[in-house]
This record gives sequence, structure tokens and C-alpha cells, in this order.
Amino acid sequence: MSRILSAVAWPYANGPRHIGHVAGFGVPSDVFSRYMRMAGHDVLMVSGTDEHGTPILVQAEQEGVAPQELADRYNRVITKDLADLGLSYDLFTRTTTRNHYAVVQEMFRTVHKNGYMVEQSTMGAISPSTGRTLPDRYIEGTCPICGYDGARGDQCDNCGNQLDAIDLINPKSRINGEAPKFVESTHFFLDLPAFADALGAWLRTRGDWRPNVLNFSLNLIDDMRPRAMTRDIDWGIPVPLEGWEDNPSKRLYVWFDAVIGYLSASVEWARRTGDAEAWRAYWNDPEARSYYFMGKDNITFHSQIWPAELLGYDGKGAKGGAPGIFGDLQPPTEVVSSEFLTMEGKQFSSSRGVVIYVRDMLARYQPDALRYFISVAGPENQDADFTWADFKRRTNDELVAGWGNLVNRTASMIHKNFGEIPAPTQVQPVDAALLETTGAAFGRIGELVGTHRHRAAVGEAMRVVQEANRYISETEPWRLTGDRDRLATVLHTAAQAVNDANTLLSPFLPHSAQKVHEAIGGTGEVSPLPRIEEVTDLDDASRAYPVITGDYRLGSTVRAWASTPVVPGAPVAKPTPVFTKLDDAIVEEELDRLREG
Repeated sequence: MSRILSAVAWPYANGPRHIGHVAGFGVPSDVFSRYMRMAGHDVLMVSGTDEHGTPILVQAEQEGVAPQELADRYNRVITKDLADLGLSYDLFTRTTTRNHYAVVQEMFRTVHKNGYMVEQSTMGAISPSTGRTLPDRYIEGTCPICGYDGARGDQCDNCGNQLDAIDLINPKSRINGEAPKFVESTHFFLDLPAFADALGAWLRTRGDWRPNVLNFSLNLIDDMRPRAMTRDIDWGIPVPLEGWEDNPSKRLYVWFDAVIGYLSASVEWARRTGDAEAWRAYWNDPEARSYYFMGKDNITFHSQIWPAELLGYDGKGAKGGAPGIFGDLQPPTEVVSSEFLTMEGKQFSSSRGVVIYVRDMLARYQPDALRYFISVAGPENQDADFTWADFKRRTNDELVAGWGNLVNRTASMIHKNFGEIPAPTQVQPVDAALLETTGAAFGRIGELVGTHRHRAAVGEAMRVVQEANRYISETEPWRLTGDRDRLATVLHTAAQAVNDANTLLSPFLPHSAQKVHEAIGGTGEVSPLPRIEEVTDLDDASRAYPVITGDYRLGSTVRAWASTPVVPGAPVAKPTPVFTKLDDAIVEEELDRLREG
């Protein structure tokens, strides 16, 4: 058994999340975490809502509310959406907790004490109309290096180079289109060049990463410059140094504090379990493994900025130093980045109405239908397109007519002929061959999921379903009513194949897994779903907020990643369909919604 930290990107709390977001960070991380628990590993899956920074201020101003009120509202919306999707967080929290503030400030103080936070004067962007600081990511222009029109003020997604907003050609604010004004301001910069050797050496040991992630990350080493970790803004975490902490207009950069959320959420989880030091097993032990899930636009922060912060805290950069109270913090084992999901050939855009929010999707369709589409056709290692026609086709042809039909026809025949799981008596080579196929699939599919090749994994699982359907068609149990022994063996074999396939598919389809389990006479819980709990801030009794958590212990609520024998004599009731077939009309209905914006 290994300890595994599943660190999931923090959705930004300035609005509800759409299906493109959960295709990048949500479903892939949950499939991986569920499988790893089933395989016997001790998994800690953490995340929360990211609630600081200028975008929150901008949205709050547009809605006429205070930033905290806005964050509170969307924290609840996002928490419910992700729980309804079945994402099995051990703790999904938020960045406005007092615990998070304390962890972030400890990180900053130690990195500063070790010499990796340096004061520099810089030219910061200001909105001429509001006087408010414009974040680098809210400024776009032409890249001075490759000429790409659409580079951001922090980096160019076309050539991958780190940029400063002032270097852009014809910079414009993404908020209102005005040209920013650049003014001099003093900030703390993370001394990235001091980590160049250590980061390069570490990255060159990451040979099993997805090639696009590793190559992009290695290219960043060639142009490392100090990066500002404070901002001229009044919404965020105070800078914990004398002369700075009482300054109402200086705060820590939202991306400095957001990535530290993985650590602070782990600390909060441990404190809530009653063992305040339990988080250390996932962070201080070199044998523990950590996997970070996100979209490709956030690679920089997870393969460069966050590892540099960890190295700085541990005192492992060029300037040396010593760890603080959190001890020696381990770098990521792997940065698992997905590509982008588009919708009907267009980029997601809430402002242009090219969007479907998670909550709207789940209000109209089964959560496992969305999870299945993301798993089998999502942006795993290349950009992918969501279309309503393909969503309907995959739901009807693969989930309903393939997997759902196998479950229904098996349970129906068992119920009609025996009323319970029959015992096998005449095992023939064709029966043994099917169960050999289902049994062998565990190792193959497990390896694929464990190495983040989910599209191939779910494809293999559905091939097992096809083999089971073929077995029923070839053995024709409906013609065996006069041979009860042979009929019992065939239906027992079919039930075992369904049970195996259900285990193989349960990381992808946790909602339907329970229904399938019960349809073939199973009892107890096999694929636990998360729950939302209302909690009080550990360090501020006046604040309450919802968290996602759950009980996902192997053997308690989680089935092991192995073939589990069906039990002869278990009652089998008349089944009801597991999946809902979609009418052809939904395609035009949804396209009409999209056109209406």
C-alpha cells in the first residue's frame, strides 16, 4: 500500500463551473482516486474553491456585493455541483479559511527567511478608469517573442515563454479593453533563477509524465526570471512581514496562495479527523506519491512556481536554508494536465453564451452520462470537442444499448427463471473463456487508469461488456428453459461477468455502480458517493461553510479492484433501466439553447 495525494485544481469562485472545467480537473482526478483506493492505496484527495484575487473583486463590483459575499455564494454552488457529479474528495474546502491564511503565511515567512523572496520595484498595470491593479492574466496583447496575438501578461500560450505585461505589444485590458497604465510599485519576487538547477534536475527525472507537460515544463527552465508574489490589491492574504502586514493595499498573489491550498487543505483535513499531524504522511514521506490534476493553462504554476515554493521552503535552492515547521515538503510526483474541451467547435465562453454549466447538465442528464463522455471522449492528451449529437450517441449506443442492456437482460432472465443467482453446474469452455477475459481485464485496465490513460481504460472495460453481450447471444439462454442445469450455469456466468464489468467501470460510473450491484443481488455499498457537510471554521467560530467529504475506506464502502464472486441464492428482483435513453430531439433543443446564449 502506498500513500497517495490526489491534488485537484481549485475552481475559481467567481461563478459556476462549466463542463470544460470538470473535464480538465474533476472527472480525471476522481477516476484515478477511486481506482487507487480500490487497488488498496491510502488516498487523500483534496481541493477547494479559490477565492482571492482581482477577478473576484471585478465580479463582486459588477453584482454590487462584497467580495466575501460573492465567494460565499459561488463556493456553495460549486461545492454542490462537484458533489452531485460524484467527485470523491476527502476534503473540498476553500481559501478564505483562517487555517489557509495561517499555512500560506508560514510558507511565505520561511521562503523569505531562506532568502528566496526578494524586494524589487516593478512596473505594474493599473486600470486608468478605476485605479485598480490589473492582474497579468487580465492583460492581452501581442507576444514580443513569437508575435502571437493573444498572449497574456504572464505568459504566451503559443511559445510558452514567461512574460511581463509591460513587454506585450499593444496591451489591452480583458475587462474593458482599455490600454493599461503602468506605474512603479515595490513587491516581493520569488527568485526563480535560484531554483533553475534544482528544478531542471528534478524535471529530468520525470520521464513518465505526459510528453507535452514535461516538454513544456523543461522549456520554462530556459527563461526563468524572478516572479512577483505580491500585488497592489486589498482582497487577499496579508503579507506577513513587519511593515507590510498592516498595509491595506498589499496582498499575496492569488496564485501564490492558491497552490498552497493543497497543503492547507491537507492540514485542515487532518485537524478535522482528530489527528492534526496525519497530513505529514502524504507530504513529508519521500515514499508517498502526489498527483496534481489541472487543465493545460495551469502547468506553469504546478511544474515551476509550486515546486519552487516547496524548494524554497525546504531550503533546497541555490541559497540553501532550512525547512520551517511543516518539515521537508515533497515535490509533485506527477503533474497530470489535460488539454482543452471545446463545445460544438467553439471555445467555452460564459459571456458569449457558449457554455453549459455543470448544474444545468446534471439537472437534465444523468451524472454518469457526463462522466462517461468525459472519460471516453474528453481532452486527455489532445483538445476534444463536446457536441450534443456525440453525447446523445454515446449515451444511447454505448451506455444504454451496450452496458445497460447487458445488465437488464441478465437480471431479467435470472429473475424470470430463478428469482435468485443460480449456482453453476455445467461449466463449459465458453463459460470459462468469458470469465478468463473479465478476470484478465483487471490488470490491464488498472495499469491504464494508474498511468492516466483513461480513454483507453474505459474502452477496454466496454470491450469486456461487448464480450459478455456476445456470450449471451451465442449461448442463447432463452432456448435453455428445458435444461435447467445448463441455464443456471449460463446465467451465473453472465451475472459474474456483469459483476466484474461493474467493478471495472465503477471508477468512471460511480452512481450507476450501486444500481448495477443491486440489480444482480448485491447488498451493501460498493462505490460510495461524496456528501456535503456544513462545518465551522476551525479558527473562527463565527464562520460556517460547506465541505465535500466522504467515507471511501477499502472494505468498508469501497470494493477491491478484483473479481468478486456473485453469491448463489442472492435474490434478484425485476430490474429497471440503469441508464436513461435520450430522445433525438434533445440535440436540437440543446443547440437552440446554445444559439439563444
